[in-house]
Amino acid sequence: MIADSATHPAIRRERTLAAPPHTVYRAWLDPDVLRLWLAPGDLECVRAEVDERVGGRYRIWQASSDRPIGGFDAQLLELVPDRRIVWRWGFVGPHREAGPMFDSLLTVELSETAGGGTHMTLLHERLDALAAALPHVAEQIGGGWDGVLDRLTVAVKR
Repeated sequence: MIADSATHPAIRRERTLAAPPHTVYRAWLDPDVLRLWLAPGDLECVRAEVDERVGGRYRIWQASSDRPIGGFDAQLLELVPDRRIVWRWGFVGPHREAGPMFDSLLTVELSETAGGGTHMTLLHERLDALAAALPHVAEQIGGGWDGVLDRLTVAVKR
């Protein structure tokens, strides 16, 4: 983890993808495409719901061997087509609203590369509450993003 201050750890990842910005932008918002890639390691994204508007809900369900493990319950804060998406990103366990939620801020920025691909920057910040409550989970966030971004790279080539 990098830190944007002593109390607000953050994860930053950059990737260059062979697909144009519009395709990458849609991959973050289309539930059918999200199910292909938004789960790290051996987890599977079994359900995705996106209310594609500022203030809309963004919900991801993940499972391991048909056993629910939780996912994300987020809110879309900013949508700039083909350029930028910002979420209030909430980590939730298998009981979703019945359990604790750890809010953070996720920003994805996209720009077109000279070859028609996309340079993507992901910044996941305000992870301090999760790190304080579940340090073993927080330590895995960077590796988790690496894994899902590898899957995203494959999903946008289809």
